[in-house]
Amino acid sequence: MAALGCWVLYFAYGSNLLLERILLRNPSAAFAAVARLQDFKLVFGSPQGRPSSNWHGSTATIVQSPGDEVWGVVWKMSTSNLISLDKQEGVEEGLYVPIEVDVSTQEGKLLTCRSYQMKDCVYDLPSPQYKKVICMGAKQNGLPPDYQKKLELIATNGYEGPVSVFEEIEAAVKKRETIT
Repeated sequence: MAALGCWVLYFAYGSNLLLERILLRNPSAAFAAVARLQDFKLVFGSPQGRPSSNWHGSTATIVQSPGDEVWGVVWKMSTSNLISLDKQEGVEEGLYVPIEVDVSTQEGKLLTCRSYQMKDCVYDLPSPQYKKVICMGAKQNGLPPDYQKKLELIATNGYEGPVSVFEEIEAAVKKRETIT
């Protein structure tokens, strides 16, 4: 099980790769490891074809795919943040379901983590802002360079309007940069 007493391990592969993003709603999140999920691939879509109103496009999910791999970040977080994490992932609305996955750290350690998978995924393109947050998180956490290049090549829907959650994340990044 992914729970460790009062803590849970969460495998993030989308916008929650970025520290500032995960901390917006889940203040207990602490970096645990960079890890690889084997036999899955990263795809973008919308539950039942309804794009995210927060991101103005599709969001990330993982689907089983023998031979593929998804890189991400394992966050150790308080179980008290599971309610906010589930809410962020749209569990109550039936958009994503929590799943348990086994990931391998770069040191070869096997970890069982909570993650999320989209229900009724209809493939489509993410907004440039959503893709940027994922790429920023991949870079921030040192995901493998080949995987980062793969993320950079993801096509977007070209949305150019405002994205409030993106603006909130950018403000948090700027704030951290001025502190450090």
